[in-house]
Amino acid sequence: MGKKSVIYDCMDNCIVCGSPYVEVHHIFFGTANRKISDKYGYVVPLCKEHHTGSTGIHFNRAFDLEIKKDAQKHFEAHFGARNEFIKVFGKSYL
Repeated sequence: MGKKSVIYDCMDNCIVCGSPYVEVHHIFFGTANRKISDKYGYVVPLCKEHHTGSTGIHFNRAFDLEIKKDAQKHFEAHFGARNEFIKVFGKSYL
């Protein structure tokens, strides 16, 4: 797969259903944020349905927010305080 996640140890299976057919989801997406997500390892493996399907993270605000909160907690524990997170990602999710 090539990407490494600091949130999940294994990028080989969907974090929702365990499917081995996964796509990389950038926790903070959009052109600029995708590169920042790669830099910090804020990516997770999702199958097509749980990524871009009708039940996927792009259509499930609660799931999206949960993953963003996990990434922010990791950032604050390893890279800097909340104000640093906001400088990098534009807002706080906590």
